[in-house]
Amino acid sequence: MSRMGDVLAGFHAAWEFESDSVLIRFERGIRTPKLFQALGERRIPHEAISAVTLSPGKRGTVVLHAVPRPGADPLMEAAAGQLKENCDPYRLVLPAERETLAEYYADELRAQLPPDDGESPDRFLVAPPEAPLQFKAYDGKASFDGKLVSFRWFWTGASSAKWKAGDQSFPVTDLSGIEWRSPEVFEGHLRLLRRETPVAQPAQADQDPAAVVFGLGYGPVHESLPFAASVLAAVRASGPA
Repeated sequence: MSRMGDVLAGFHAAWEFESDSVLIRFERGIRTPKLFQALGERRIPHEAISAVTLSPGKRGTVVLHAVPRPGADPLMEAAAGQLKENCDPYRLVLPAERETLAEYYADELRAQLPPDDGESPDRFLVAPPEAPLQFKAYDGKASFDGKLVSFRWFWTGASSAKWKAGDQSFPVTDLSGIEWRSPEVFEGHLRLLRRETPVAQPAQADQDPAAVVFGLGYGPVHESLPFAASVLAAVRASGPA
């Protein structure tokens, strides 16, 4: 039986196994993915994990993967499957010679998981990145203080539709959710989904005053995704969509 506080160190992160959770501490080295550096550390309760797998990785490594339970983590909900494998905070990559040790911890962790009823939890189980947060998108600066999301447009990037609408502020109580499209794909953006709108939100993010668009160097994953997750968690906490 593993002891509380046992630590398994891999590339870019170390997992500390506790009685009711796994504490993941990410390294801050130059080769560590920037998302991991931004997250710092995360505590994952056992009830937020649906399964544990161990599989061969690339170039003489093995990968210990704590599969997150759908609906348990605002970061993974916001990411909606768009994270690249090397930026998945639930994967611990280890040298292949540590496979036996990794297998031991995988078995121990599996044994501590509660039965999976197949249903999403009624609330997030993993703490979101903490506000205040901000980042620069291509067409504006996005800020979040925990209760209010603000967009301040840049004259160099914002569309005439956004200039006409003016700078925007959205209380989380007026929102039903978020839509994050990775800056690493075409038409990346962060869109705020409003509970009630007089007219439908424009399909194009660059025309929607409730959205900011990403671009090369603007809205990178390590800045925009924690922001999106923090807003999503606040929206869910504010009441039903």
